[in-house]
Amino acid sequence: MIQPLAYIHPQAKIADNVVIEPFVTIHKDVEVGEGTWIGSNSVIMDGARIGKNCRIFPGAVVSAPPQDLKYKGEPSTVTVGDNTVIRECVTLNRGTALDKNTTTIGSNCLLMAYTHVAHDCVIGDNVIIANSCQLAGHINVYDYAFIGGGSLVHQFVEIGAHSMISGGSLVRKDVPPFTKAGREPLSYVGINSVGLRRRGFKAETIAEIQELYRIIFLKKYNITKALDIIDAEFAPTVERDLIIDFVSNSQRGIMKGFGL
Repeated sequence: MIQPLAYIHPQAKIADNVVIEPFVTIHKDVEVGEGTWIGSNSVIMDGARIGKNCRIFPGAVVSAPPQDLKYKGEPSTVTVGDNTVIRECVTLNRGTALDKNTTTIGSNCLLMAYTHVAHDCVIGDNVIIANSCQLAGHINVYDYAFIGGGSLVHQFVEIGAHSMISGGSLVRKDVPPFTKAGREPLSYVGINSVGLRRRGFKAETIAEIQELYRIIFLKKYNITKALDIIDAEFAPTVERDLIIDFVSNSQRGIMKGFGL
């Protein structure tokens, strides 16, 4: 299953049933899980920890050193979960000792062609990042988020679970869970109701999420006042508490309602 024209360091740990195509380069400190396929001309560098049944397409570079002047060559890693697809020319940089020391890509993700994920990012499970997105360092993207093609994401930004960001966006502020983000500057344009229905959220849950965000984005309250109203008037639920926690703990501040 390993083509003779591939180079694999003898100390790399390659599991059973891994397919490695010609002209792949795999460095020394690498682990690859069962059933993974690695396409021609991919480079898997020191620190890569790749899960089971992943698909890595030609030209991808996994676990390159971070593009950070503070990085001094310390050992660090990139971890890729099971069943994740890394398309052509994706670049994943490993972490730095000054932060997490690892970059993490979850399971069941799709990173489309030419996407870049910088050092110390954490990408959750079932995340889709469309073509040519560029993620700076220290970004958190939570489960089931979708980032539209050509988007640029500022360092330290948080992108909430089940959110959806339109293509070509400049993401400078945090994007709360369950929302849709679009326009310039990036703004709240509704909740991701289609995505939530597809994932089995009940109609009443979706309606409550929508009402919570009306209070946050459309009623012209400041954030503190909006969260106080939500806490007082809405019974605790998983979704309510997730929204409150995300908004109240935002370090960069959340995106605004359009026109506010």
